[in-house]
Amino acid sequence: MKLLLIGMADSIHVVKWINQINQEGWNIHLFPSIDICSVHPDMSGVTVHHSFYWARDNRKKANLNFRGIPLPFYGLVLSFKGLLNRYIPNYRAAKLGRLIKKLKPDIIHSIEIQHAGYLTLEAMKVYQQKLPPWIVTNYGSDIYLFGRLPEHKQKISEVLTTCDFYSCECKRDVELAKKMGFSGKILPVFPNSGGLDLKTISRFKQNGKTSDRRNITIKGYQGWAGRALVGLRALERCADILSGYEINIILLAPPEVIIAAALFQESTGITVNIIPEKSPHYDILKIHGSSRISIGLSISDAISTSLLEAMAMGSFPIQSWTACADEWIVDGETGFLVHPNDPETVEKAIRKALTDDELVNQAAIINNKVIEERLDVLILKNKAIEFYKEVAKEKLRYLPPTNNCSRFG
Repeated sequence: MKLLLIGMADSIHVVKWINQINQEGWNIHLFPSIDICSVHPDMSGVTVHHSFYWARDNRKKANLNFRGIPLPFYGLVLSFKGLLNRYIPNYRAAKLGRLIKKLKPDIIHSIEIQHAGYLTLEAMKVYQQKLPPWIVTNYGSDIYLFGRLPEHKQKISEVLTTCDFYSCECKRDVELAKKMGFSGKILPVFPNSGGLDLKTISRFKQNGKTSDRRNITIKGYQGWAGRALVGLRALERCADILSGYEINIILLAPPEVIIAAALFQESTGITVNIIPEKSPHYDILKIHGSSRISIGLSISDAISTSLLEAMAMGSFPIQSWTACADEWIVDGETGFLVHPNDPETVEKAIRKALTDDELVNQAAIINNKVIEERLDVLILKNKAIEFYKEVAKEKLRYLPPTNNCSRFG
């Protein structure tokens, strides 16, 4: 099978998705949906189609091949890309269209809508050709948030009415896609970021009960969606019961969160540790595995990866209700669903989780069973493989009958 994936080449989620299928012997090609001219260091098993790339970045490992124009200096890469953007603004859509004609892939898969979906749709318009079966995967806020914004609503609807297959990780988003005009086939709903090796990560859990842990972890995103500052404010309001605890903030170092964390530590005397988001994955899991509570707040998301990691590591999740966490936890029993902009509501949830040992201990047991049933790496690997096989079968089903191919009737 020849697959053409359009997605973010620097995304760990794309890497984890590809890792599920790159041992199948399929011919996998990746066209970066954002032309950053490099790939995630863990990427393997694909041919990546750049416009330009830094020659030194062409890693000779694990069947990772680069296509495009190699340049000796990264500054040259940026300069040439800038010239293309200025004088040929639709060059990426044209390049993708040419690649489709050359590769003749069996399946095209746009992994995310705002970049990959729009780009694929534009390639179709440029060449006005019928594509192979086209899968569109909904990431994070693709429909739930952007689908409500006037500048995106029509574009998203056009993608959904054109593609053949739709996949997502929330039942919520299935219904939203239908309302926006999708009439094709819905693929099975499961996390886009792949599963977890539960046997391996169990070694990173702190011994004992969740109630014995003295760390609190917060997802440090702050911006158009993330609301880490609301979480910090809620923790500050709980300072009277935080003695003996440390706060871990996992983030890509936005200055406003770093400043707020320093002020929080100065005013409360409670230690705050800043954990870079690009730390090794097992280090992030260890942090959840030593935490009594893990907090994730945003105005929009699909299923939050940090929520799933917290559940897997026995940490009690406090998650904004905007992330379809209700499809994984029971509010008030195995976690709390809170308003992302309301520190008072978050404070109440934190206080309850810090003072009710039975609540957090029972939640850890129940959440562990949910994760075993729905997030085991082998289970999701098989689902990802069947994901493409199902699309391939659909393609065969529409082939016209021939004299020497009786299976088509």
